This record gives sequence, C-alpha cells and structure tokens, in this order.
Amino acid sequence: MKKFNIRKVFDGLTAVSSSSSSASPQPSNRENDIIQETLQSEHFQLCKTVRHGFPYQPSAMAFDPVQKILVIGTQSGALRLFGRAGLECYCQHEGNSAVIQLQFLINEGALVSALSDDSIHLWNLRQKIPAILHSLKFNRERITFCHLPFQSKWLYIGTERGNIHIVNVESFTLSGYVIMWNKAIELSSKNHPGPVVHISDNPMDEGKLLIGFECGIVVLWDLRSKKADYRYSYDEAIHSVAWHHEGKQFVCSHSDGTLTTWNVRSPAKPAQIITPHGKQPRDGRKPDPCKPILKVEYKTAKAGEPFMVLSGGLSYDTVGRRACLTVMHGKSTAVLEMDYPIVDFLTLCETPYPNDYQEPYAVVVLLEKDLVVVDLAQTGYPSFENPYPLSIHESPVTCCEYFADCPAELIPALYSVGSRQKRQGYSKKEWPISGGNWGQGAQSYPEIIITGHADGSVKFWDASALMLQVLYKLKTAKVFEKVTAKEEKPSPDVVDEDPFAIHSLSWCPESRVLCLAAVSAHVIVYRFSKHEVTTETVQLLEVRMQCELNDVDSLEGGGEQASAVSTPGASSSPQGSTPQPHPSSSSTSSSEGLRDNVPCLKVRSSPLKQSPGYQVELVIQLLWVSGEPPQQISSLAVNSAYGLVVLGNGNGVAVVDYLQKTLLLNVTTAEMHGLPDPHQRQPRSPRKGRHPSGVGLCDGNDGGATSEDRCKSPTSGCGSPYHSDEDSKQKFLEKAKMSRIFSMAADQKHDDARDGSFIHSRSSSMGSIDREAREVISSLHFFETLSRKNELVPVPSLWLGTSLGTVLAISLLVPSASELRLQQAVAVSFCGSVVRLKGGILRMAVMDSTGSLVPPACESWYDPNAPEEERERTRSRRPTSPSSSQENQDCQYAVVCSEKQAKVVALPSQNCIYDHNITETSFVLRADVVIMSAGICVACFCANGHIMTLSLPSLRPLLDVNYLPLTDMRIARTFCFSNLGQALYLTSPMEIQRLTYSQETCDNLQEMLGELFTPVETPEAPNRGFFKGLFGGGAQSLDREDLFGELAAGRASRSLAQHIPGPGSMEGMKGAASGVVGELARARIALDERGQKLGELEERTAAMMASADAFSRHAHDVMLKYKDKKWYQL
Repeated sequence: MKKFNIRKVFDGLTAVSSSSSSASPQPSNRENDIIQETLQSEHFQLCKTVRHGFPYQPSAMAFDPVQKILVIGTQSGALRLFGRAGLECYCQHEGNSAVIQLQFLINEGALVSALSDDSIHLWNLRQKIPAILHSLKFNRERITFCHLPFQSKWLYIGTERGNIHIVNVESFTLSGYVIMWNKAIELSSKNHPGPVVHISDNPMDEGKLLIGFECGIVVLWDLRSKKADYRYSYDEAIHSVAWHHEGKQFVCSHSDGTLTTWNVRSPAKPAQIITPHGKQPRDGRKPDPCKPILKVEYKTAKAGEPFMVLSGGLSYDTVGRRACLTVMHGKSTAVLEMDYPIVDFLTLCETPYPNDYQEPYAVVVLLEKDLVVVDLAQTGYPSFENPYPLSIHESPVTCCEYFADCPAELIPALYSVGSRQKRQGYSKKEWPISGGNWGQGAQSYPEIIITGHADGSVKFWDASALMLQVLYKLKTAKVFEKVTAKEEKPSPDVVDEDPFAIHSLSWCPESRVLCLAAVSAHVIVYRFSKHEVTTETVQLLEVRMQCELNDVDSLEGGGEQASAVSTPGASSSPQGSTPQPHPSSSSTSSSEGLRDNVPCLKVRSSPLKQSPGYQVELVIQLLWVSGEPPQQISSLAVNSAYGLVVLGNGNGVAVVDYLQKTLLLNVTTAEMHGLPDPHQRQPRSPRKGRHPSGVGLCDGNDGGATSEDRCKSPTSGCGSPYHSDEDSKQKFLEKAKMSRIFSMAADQKHDDARDGSFIHSRSSSMGSIDREAREVISSLHFFETLSRKNELVPVPSLWLGTSLGTVLAISLLVPSASELRLQQAVAVSFCGSVVRLKGGILRMAVMDSTGSLVPPACESWYDPNAPEEERERTRSRRPTSPSSSQENQDCQYAVVCSEKQAKVVALPSQNCIYDHNITETSFVLRADVVIMSAGICVACFCANGHIMTLSLPSLRPLLDVNYLPLTDMRIARTFCFSNLGQALYLTSPMEIQRLTYSQETCDNLQEMLGELFTPVETPEAPNRGFFKGLFGGGAQSLDREDLFGELAAGRASRSLAQHIPGPGSMEGMKGAASGVVGELARARIALDERGQKLGELEERTAAMMASADAFSRHAHDVMLKYKDKKWYQL
C-alpha cells in the first residue's frame, strides 16, 4: 500500500499525462495532505472474457457427434462453439470473410473452416481459447464445398470450376491427386457442369466418391482407377445429396422442389421422384413446381422407417408463409414452422459411422435469429428447451446496465419468480449438445445484467462466473391500454415505432426498487414482491414540464389549463379511486387543434393482475404543452432511503415522491441557476411566464421568484450556463449529434437495413442546432454529503449535472421517522453551483476523508405486500457513514467526470484539488466510479475507442488502451462499467461482449474458461457379421495414403494455393498440457520412454543370451560326464 502525497502529485506521471493534468493542493488542510492510494498500474489489464447471445448473421454449422459440441460460423468470420449449458466459446478469423462451411475432425479436437475468401483453416480445439494451426489460401479457384470423411486425414475440396482438390489436414498441403471436371462428366457433353455442390464417399466403399454438380449431374468416381463408374443426370439443378447407409441408394434435392432417389447401379433414370409439397394432378401430369429444397438428409433406424428431413420445397402459392422444416417418417409427413428463415440444419445420430444404422434422435435447426433443436423420438416432434442465452435479441436491446457484487439473495429471489414464467411443452429429454467441462473459476461474487428492450420488456440475467442465464422478465406494456386500429396511436413526433422502448433505468439492488424511463416520456417505478396482487387502479402522476416560447406557434387556449396539472411546491394528486379519463377526451385543444395536457400513452384503467416479482408502484407521465410533445427523459435516478425519483430532460428537472405520489419540484435548468427557492413563485400562464433572463425558456405554471426567500443558498449567484466557453458549446453540439437523447427502437428493429444508425426524436423542439445547445440535465445522483460551504454534517442531497458542464446541488430534508414519512412532505432547497467542467457531466461520486467511496443511502428490501408485522421486522434503512466536519476542514471529496475532464473537489470548501483533462481530440461516452478489489478508480470509455482508468483522488492515469474504435453507435449507448473490473457492451444487435480491465481477473481467466475438448472413447465400428466378413459383403476400406500421398500422386502446383502457418503454436505453448504442442511434447517424452524401454529390453535380451549360453555349457558338461556310461552305471 502506497502513501500518496498531494505535493508530489505530478511524480510518476508520463510527459503526456502530466501536460494534461493539474493539481491544486490545499496547504491549510494537513490531515488531508496524505491520502492512501492502493491502486497502481499493475492492477489493470484489458482483455475480452466471453461473448453471449445468438451469433449475428449465421452462415454455417457443424456438430461433433462424439464430443457433442456444436459450432456456428457467421458472415463476419466469427465462430461460436457451444457445449453443455453455460459453456460457450468465441473466436474470430482475420479478415472478417464469411464462413461458408465447417467440418469437425470428429473426436480429434480440431475443426476445419472454409471461408468466402477461398481459404481454409485448421483450428485447434484442445485448448481453452481455440487458435488456428494452419491456413491454406487458394489463388486460382473458388471454394464451394468441402468434405472430410470420418477418421480420415484427407479433405476433399470442390471448387467453382468443377474440380476437386485434396488436402492433407495434418500438414495442410495439397495432394497432386486432382479430379478434373472434364474427366468426371461425359466427353460428349459440351457444357460446363457448374460448381461442385456436393462431395461424399460411398458409406460401404471408401474408394467411390459421389460428386454433385450444380447443373444436375451426379458422378460416382472411382478413386483407384481414376475414372467415373456411373453418371446420373436430371433436368433440374441440385442443391444437396444424401446417402442411404447401405450405400446402394442416394437422394438428391432439386431446385423445382423435387426429391429424386437413385439406385447406384441404375444411372439411366431415378428410382423415385417425389414432390413433398407439390399438388398431385389427377390426370397424371407433372406436379406444379415448388420452391427449391435447399437441403435433404436421409437417416435410417434399425427398428423403424427411415427419416427424411428437408428444408424448403414449399409451394409457390404459400406466399408469406414462414420457413418450414419437413420431417418425413414412413408415410407420415410433419411440417414444422419456424419463426425465422432456415440457414442450415443437421440431424443428430447415435453413431458417427456412415455405414451403420444412423438412429436419428434430434434435428438442430439454425435459423437467422434462433437455434432450435427438435426431438425426433417423441410424438409431435417437440423442441428442446434451449439452455443458452440466445434470446437477448427477442426484442431489440435499447439499454443495458451491469451490476457486479450484488446482494447474495438477489439472484435466488429473481430466479424463484422467473421460473414461473417458463413456457411449457418442451421435450422432457436432456439437451443433446452436452460436451466439454465448465471452468474452475475463483470469481464467486454475484453479477446481474439488466437489459431494456424495444417492446418495453426488461430482462434480468445472472452473469456470475462468466455465464449468462435469464432470471426474470418484466413487461411494462401491460401497464398501458392496448392501442387498437380505431384508437389514436402515439404521436410520431415523440416516438418512431416502439412507444414502450426502454430508454434508461435506475436500480437499487439493496431495496430492489426499479425505475424505468421509456421513449414516450414516461417513468414507471416498480417494487419487488413475492405475493401476487391485483391493482384496481394504477397510480398515475402527470407532470407538465417547461417549454420554450420560441417553439410554440400559438398558446391560445393553453394558458387556462397550464396550472391544472401541477405547480412546483404543490402536490399533484395521484390517480385516485376514479381513474383519470382517456387523454383524447380530457385533452385541451385550441381552435387550431393544439394538443395540451395530454400524455403520449393512456394508462390502463381496468384492474391489473400482477404476478410475484416486480409490481407497479407509480407511473409518471410527461404531458404535451400547447401543441409541443414532451421531451424525452435524458437522465434518471431513484433513492429508496428517501423515497424519491428524479428525472431530467432538455426542459428541466422534476423530483417525485413515489411514497406519497406527489410532485416535489418541477423547474427549468435556467431557473435553478438563479432561484434559491423554487417554491416561492406564483403560477402564471405560459404566455405571461416568459423568463426575465430572456433565454427563451418558460414555465406554463411558474413565474418569477417572490421577495420571500425561505432557503437562501450561501453559494447562490453563480454564472449563467450560457456564458460557457465556445469549446464547451462546440463539444456539446458534437455530443448532441452523436450520443444525446435518441430513440433506439427502430434502429435495432431494422438492424439488417440500417444497422447502428440513430433514430432521433422528431420533436420540433429539437429541430435545430440552436435548440440542441440548450442546457440538458445529463446526470443525476443522490448523496449524503456537504452541499453547502458552511455545512458541518452531511445531509441528503441531490446533485444535478448538465450538458454544459455545471454541477448543481439540491438539499433534501427527509423526515427521519418512518411513521412521519408518509405524512410530512420532503423539503427541497437549492444550494447553487458546486463546480464547472468542460463538456457534459457524466458521473458524480463522493469519497470520505480516507478515500473510500460513500455509497448512497438505501433501504433494505421488504415485501410491500407482506403482513404489517413482517414488513416492520424486515424494513430498515442502511445509512451511509457520515463523517463530521470541523470548521474550515474538508472531510469529503466529490468526484465529477465529464465528456472532457475529471475533477476532485474538496467538501465543504468546494475547492478543486485535482483535475485531469481526459481527452482533447475526442470525448468520453461512459464514465463510472468503480470499486476494485484494491481500491477505487474512475473508468472511462472514449469515442476514439480508448479505455482509461484514473486513480482517486489524484486522477493519475493507470490504464490507457486503444481498445475499440467507435464504429457503431450501439456500442456508445450500451457500454457500461461495473465494480471489480468488469465491463460489457452490445457488439451486435444480438450479442453481448464482456471484458475485464482487472489484472487479477486476467490472470485467472484461463482457469475460469471451460474446456471444449474432453477425452472420449470413439464408439466401436459396426460389426460386419460372420457372412459379410467371409464373403466380403461389408464396408471396404481404402488406403488413401497410397492414392493421395506424395509418392503416389506427386506434388500439387505451388501457384494453386499458399500455405500460411497459424498463430496457434504460440497459444499451444500456453496450453501445452492440452494443446497440440503438448501432444508433441508428450510424443517426445513417449519416444524417450520408448528408447529407455528398448535399452532395458536390450539389456534383458543380453542377460537371457548369457543365461542360455551358461545353460548350454552346463548341459554339454553333463552330457560329456555321462557319455560313455551304461544305464546301469548311472
């Protein structure tokens, strides 16, 4: 533990960081001269940990039937490997080319991937982080199909020119054996057969290779004689081919929706032609063509009819019908509709041997946005319950928060209520993809991720131990009336297509109070309960926030209703026993049809049945003001100890008491700078309520301040925010264009068409740059701190950060006795400005005199629907540890971080003791004050992709890594830090990428990750039987080395493909115990042991020879001794 001296704040800094940081020590405060700082740069290291969610834009799939692991390739070159529940792995090809095909080396711990850039790669899966061992880049031909026979080291590669090349997967070198297209087809054919679309060997004869060309020609090639045995021709293009396990028949799927079955020895015509989804004409004519059958698989069972599984082939008259998977079993045909288009499917079988009865038991269906596994063994073909977190994108993610080191009882509580939400009707069998082993991680603290979605739903995820599992799902849309076609839809001026989309959230893990803000300018407060309740009337509070006069075309008729909703300092009555009428009937309109006092959505008026879990406590809706829609909510905070929720936007800030259901405060930002007491104002109409400062802001309810000032602030009289420097204004304009208030629903709903784009609010009040330059509430935090210079004891406070870099403080007087809390109102008074920074304020926190973070006061959770005696027994407030301040002595430190810089301010003197310019050329997107295992620090993510950490309180740079350039604004709005060095962001519309900036976690990462490859015995080959072995009727093997080896086939042309050594050997050294290098090391050890054993054998042999010689000599002596003696002389 290092003691840090303020007077040596610049010591140890680099030249770059020292030029951008400055310190202002307070010599009069000797107790604070020495502050212990425990975090050093060696405590930080940045690395990715795991990726969760469904692979974005999948393109290929493969399954290892022995290891029981699944791999999915994507159009961006990513690979996602799945084992048992909770075991996932992500790896990426260089170049981001699409994966077109994947082939496992079954039970060998290796994988071959073929990419659209005509390269193939060999992956080593025997280590926790897979790596490429070899690569082969084709230069003159394009790869279209690959086939690797079971237990073979020779990979067949078909090309667009119709040729087939053969690669040795051990050395990744090309064989000189090539099957040319002009030798495969008939010499009389004048047309090119097209690309190779299928390659497979005869299950009963490895020397026979079946080659399918796109034009409809299929060739059975004899590898030994290097010529075609049979050629099969059909008029329609071929998409796939499947063998019967006996090797006497195969099935082809065609572009006209037909399946042709061929006998191997009858190439003249198909043995059978069927159109599974075609209408059979009565006059015997050919059925109408159907859509192409993209893939077919033919699997046999020993105790029943064979299965034929296919995708596509629907009739053309089924327009708009969803994609289907067809399962044909005997005479029955089942059509299984899928939610998304089918990318690929695989039939899982009991045996990996192609020449045995397959015994299919499941079908894995890869869809564009889902993974479905169908149980073939149960009637009705139910699907398995998917254990992977692949439903993140069920509705597009619009916001995300990460909470590490949560209360231990939270996850069991959420799981208990979430388990009742699970669907029924799944297969009762265990999930068939069950390979690999979990990691043995030392990270044991609870972690929770909360995601908000475009449909208004909120999901809670258990993210502990590098896993992800959904715990509970909350639907906010049921709080509102359903909008029918006849009713008035939400105004497009406020929202685009998803009026319930969650914009931001604030959550107190200790009290379990959840506060959600949506794009329709409403806030919902939820409380957690284990009991089911029926709410007769949803509690509603309508808030009329300020508007700009310049944006209002006509205020006639609006002034009369301005004070009908709420006035600052007065309580707005919640929705009582009589529900408030529908806005369409109660709205005030002028002669020109301006909407006024109307919320964007109508709250449900009928009783609401609320299941155990999160239940509605209060709905807060912002209203239209004189034809202007409400501004979207830009910041939100809730505090359970005070019973308050605060929301801010471009118009101002509103503080709501959710216990008493009243509005405590409703003011503009400009008024907060100049008015010490917001309660001393007379209600005035919007036309008469022009602010005297002339900045164009008005309040329809409030006028100027009266002469009576009940709560004068000792720091009142701060400068107007509109006198900020030009750099600050310009920075705010840039930020407003990129990461200010936005609607995120349509962006991800149409992610295929316009991925990563913003859908801004189309409110006319945000229609110009001049209006965007107004001061927006950008950050809100509750503290128990010293907000005034003359305070001695920390008091409950609300700090507000604005987009122009101003930090304002509001003092709260909360009744301490719980019995008085519902009777007395919370008193609010302004304390003025605390500090100014460059750029918009992002994060604020408070430290005590020892440098420890002061957590906000919170209330322990209690069930609001439990019996009264149980509530009183469990209800308690967890206070902060207030430190008293002597006169002229600072005992707290406020940490404030903006888009440009960070400052540490001593309290109550409000002197800036440290500041640091984080960036000059970019701006900070996300900043958090986080708790590490060895101390606390500031973590920042900048728009230029840098991730930085700063020490506290000295703001020394500890980490600065150029991690990720901001190529997608989705990253900007979902990136979040958490305690103990964890962070995450949405890397695609469907995937969450987690990372760590903790050296401790990086050191333990190898132990925490799971193992995909586990030693498993390969099943025994099928028994040929006595008569098949006697008469040669079984499967015929082939020594491919004699055909494809360099001695027999020679070398391939060097210009055909280029061999590229992979980086896997370096990774293999790290995981030598399980990697390929480890195998080589073990092989060397085995050779040494073998040499030792051979030496020992040689010595034993020599000893035996000597013993034999001695025995021979002894026998010879005995023979000589008794040679001339008679038998009676013996």
